[in-house]
Amino acid sequence: MTELRGIGVGKGIVLGKLHVWRRGRTPEREPGTGNPERERQRFQDACAQAGQELEALEQRIRESLGEEEAQVFFGHRMLLEDPLFAEMAGEILEKERTSAAWAAHQAGEQLAGQLEALEEAEWVARAADLRDVADRVVGILQHRQRQPLPEEPCILAAEDLTPSETAQMDTSRILGMAVSQGSLHCHTAILARSRNLPAVVALEAKPTAEWEGCPAALDAGRGLLILNPTREQLEELEQRREVEQQRQSQLQCLRGLPSVTRDGHPVSVCANVGNQRDLEAALAQGADGIGLFRTELLFLEADHWPAEEEQLAVYRRAVESMEGRQVVIRTLDIGADKQLSYAPLETEENPALGCRGIRFCLARPQVFRTQLRAIYRASAYGRAAILYPMIAGEEELRQVLDFSAQVRGELEQEGIPVGQVEQGIMVETPAAALMGDRLAGLVDFFSIGTNDLTQYTLAADRQNARTAGYFAGCHPAVWRLVEESAAAAARAGIWVGVCGDLAGDPAYTALLLRLGVRELSVAPFQVLEIRRQVRETDLSDKAFAFGSGYAGSNKNLAEDLEQS
Repeated sequence: MTELRGIGVGKGIVLGKLHVWRRGRTPEREPGTGNPERERQRFQDACAQAGQELEALEQRIRESLGEEEAQVFFGHRMLLEDPLFAEMAGEILEKERTSAAWAAHQAGEQLAGQLEALEEAEWVARAADLRDVADRVVGILQHRQRQPLPEEPCILAAEDLTPSETAQMDTSRILGMAVSQGSLHCHTAILARSRNLPAVVALEAKPTAEWEGCPAALDAGRGLLILNPTREQLEELEQRREVEQQRQSQLQCLRGLPSVTRDGHPVSVCANVGNQRDLEAALAQGADGIGLFRTELLFLEADHWPAEEEQLAVYRRAVESMEGRQVVIRTLDIGADKQLSYAPLETEENPALGCRGIRFCLARPQVFRTQLRAIYRASAYGRAAILYPMIAGEEELRQVLDFSAQVRGELEQEGIPVGQVEQGIMVETPAAALMGDRLAGLVDFFSIGTNDLTQYTLAADRQNARTAGYFAGCHPAVWRLVEESAAAAARAGIWVGVCGDLAGDPAYTALLLRLGVRELSVAPFQVLEIRRQVRETDLSDKAFAFGSGYAGSNKNLAEDLEQS
């Protein structure tokens, strides 16, 4: 019996045999035909075939998983078409008079090495994508067959999995995944979450040939892979799995029930969505509304700036489908790790601190105006609210609200119907949290984005696996800012919600409610679990007035953090 720990992705316990994923062989440095031009032609033909494969894969993933996952392969096509890749391969062929496969491999390795030398998480991830693209070309040149999965469902073990590999796998044959590399934001983790597969990444050991066919247990909740589990361990895991299955069945009874605490305080348990698939999942789980509509996915999936009518169709469908429940639509939050293929941003040394979110919109008033017009028009068909991201100060917020009011006025002058639209801001910068009293008087609600708030408060890049240990949403400094924001909202008489990861953690539901939070917006699959937690919370068991926060009592906050 061997226990190996890593980072758990999702929840769930699976039992089965391990299958070790192996890539095709790395090409050897060998002479080609002696004719660089002929090998260059073989390289070009392989690149053309790879491009066709990637385009077909992109379309299939878009239809099965959604636009966000499909964008990975659009990016791969862009890397494949980058002239630097072909130029470097051509130079290797000319200089070494070797095979096209070796030239493709070496060109990929050299370019990836240059990206990794930048030591930025974004470029390290791009290097992995580049190696994936080069390996696809090499595979075509080597006539490599794709590795089949066993007929019997297995726990897949790998040192790493590329986007191409994971996207093309038949996940009906995969019980779970254990990967020795990666982080919570790696491609494997994205696939696991989108397909509801238990996974453990950043495993403390690399898979070996001896693992093949080995009985194993994977516990994603605890970030644990057990090789050759004992009978006692299997019995314990089976019991825990049965308990979890019963709990999931019981949660289904909460569909349609009100999200209200035991002592009668109503709370909205809403869903975070980004596309039609998310919206359908939110409806299926009985969400009380949409607490965060991430509009950037609409822009990421397009090859042009979405026109007003295109955006209106999407927003209208969302508000109509919720049938009177509020849909909070966040304006375009682009920049940092989210880039547009048709409007490349200037390179920034620290993009997370650069021209992103509301700064991007203010720098492009026509893009901002078009989106606001579409949102206001959609408000005539249901309850819509507008949420502005990355606000950092009062002057900036006034500028945004003035611009928004101007757009609304233009629509009214044109005779276009507009509904009542609440205005809110994301509290995701320490500046916004600390200036809450000033900002709360200008808007109708706060939505606390605890992911970015944690990143900026603790100076820990949320995309960087090397700083994952510093990224802790339960840090007292983060909670103090949450408390300050909730208290400022209460004093101004506006409502406050949370749409970051803390909202989806049942361990913190009661504490957030005691701080005065009245809306929790989570991933669709978390709605029923958080509703259960809300219904089990009794806010009268302590001397806290609902909606008034802790009134600066850091001692009580610290005590509740310890209990949570």
